[in-house]
Amino acid sequence: MNPVTAKWQTHLLWTMLLLYVLARVCQLYADRLPALLIVILHVVPPAVFAAVHGSILYRVRGMLAFTTFCVGVAGLCESLSLRTGFPFGHYYFTNVMGPKILNVPILLILAYLGIGYCSWVLSLLILGYRNKPLVGVRVVALPMLASFIMLAWDLSMEPDWATVDRAWIWRDGGSFYGVPISNFLGWYLTAYLFYQAFALYCRARPVQPPPTSRSYWRAPILFYGICAFGNLLLLRLPMAPPVVMDATGKPWITMDILRTDALMSLLVMGPMALLAWLRLREKESDPNEAHQVSVVRTMQPE
Repeated sequence: MNPVTAKWQTHLLWTMLLLYVLARVCQLYADRLPALLIVILHVVPPAVFAAVHGSILYRVRGMLAFTTFCVGVAGLCESLSLRTGFPFGHYYFTNVMGPKILNVPILLILAYLGIGYCSWVLSLLILGYRNKPLVGVRVVALPMLASFIMLAWDLSMEPDWATVDRAWIWRDGGSFYGVPISNFLGWYLTAYLFYQAFALYCRARPVQPPPTSRSYWRAPILFYGICAFGNLLLLRLPMAPPVVMDATGKPWITMDILRTDALMSLLVMGPMALLAWLRLREKESDPNEAHQVSVVRTMQPE
């Protein structure tokens, strides 16, 4: 890679990471800042981060394939659910997330890309697949784990965005603080579909030599970890009423919702980030790892 290109890519990755930190801090000033600005800062930096990081790992063509599968399947499932209730349930979007196409906010679909990509990379690290071909059971195991890691993200933020912030409304409410359980089953299915499509795409292509930079691999872990621990700031959410109602008129105690989101972040998202970090350190200290990467490099066509 051209040193100049590598340098600006590195700067851009860490700039997006810092912007995402800013986005989480901005939640504390939701009573002073435009809601759409906060949403944009939550969505755009992770998406740009994914595009840059993924173009290094999978080259531009591979990242375009990931983006197409992710955005395409997410948009299709959201649109289908708005009309039929499958796979998520019956709901509709308000104007909190900005402009829509076919009643689906553009920023919502873009949100899948950033965290969706980070969840994929965490799965690569946890399973030890970053320099191994996706063959056999790996083709299914990787999408299954990545789908769970992404589902953990939705579990930790759904009641806040839906029941407290009312970015979208569940028509029939639900047992999880106004959110139906079908939403989480639908989330897992949706994530699995686009991850499985990308896994099959990767299976048909030769293994690319993975980047050896430690900071490169730590960056997506930090992104996911910041997302998890940034949710703890929700406990000080400004303007949040003490009680909120779902669409059926059932009351929910706001602090119960925010505490549950924080617990989900700590107990589900947090361990995923920690496990990926520890697996990465384990690989870095493995003397065979450098040899494996070297073998992969020598197998690449000139």
